[in-house]
Amino acid sequence: MAAEENAPADATPKNKKMLFIIIGAVAVVVIALAVVFMGGGKKEKSEGASEAKVEEKAEGGSHGASGGKEGAAGAASAANIFPMEPFIVNIYDGQELRYLRVKVELETATADAKNEIELRQAPLRDAILVLLTTKTLQDVQDLQGKNQLRDEIMVAINKILPPGKVSRVYFTDFVVQ
Repeated sequence: MAAEENAPADATPKNKKMLFIIIGAVAVVVIALAVVFMGGGKKEKSEGASEAKVEEKAEGGSHGASGGKEGAAGAASAANIFPMEPFIVNIYDGQELRYLRVKVELETATADAKNEIELRQAPLRDAILVLLTTKTLQDVQDLQGKNQLRDEIMVAINKILPPGKVSRVYFTDFVVQ
């Protein structure tokens, strides 16, 4: 009789653990879906807005001569942006390992430089991954650290590509967890 009373008591904590695992898994899936759908909507909206601005300036709105030049330069630089796949690496914060997720986009000096980036994407990704794994949380925590990381990425890129092919490095996603 005592063994029967202990058996249901042992099963209840296991059931609670399983319930928490299931709830956690469902929450992760829901959050991931929300990020995917919301991220895609923002991208479409921003592309539509930039196209509308370019069309407005091309039509010769009341912005004057200098406004038209700025619009053409902005449209040209937007066409020379090369987005890379996100980087996910482990970084150390002094007590434990954390994840760093960074999405990098490269602004090229010319449109044909994109082809060269695509051809050398594996060495570029390797160089950036190696660089990111050397960082700690303290290194990338503040604005100065992020700017220094951006400069170090540019140096690593210039070792692989001829200098001047990539004019700027942008972080479009930067998450430490």
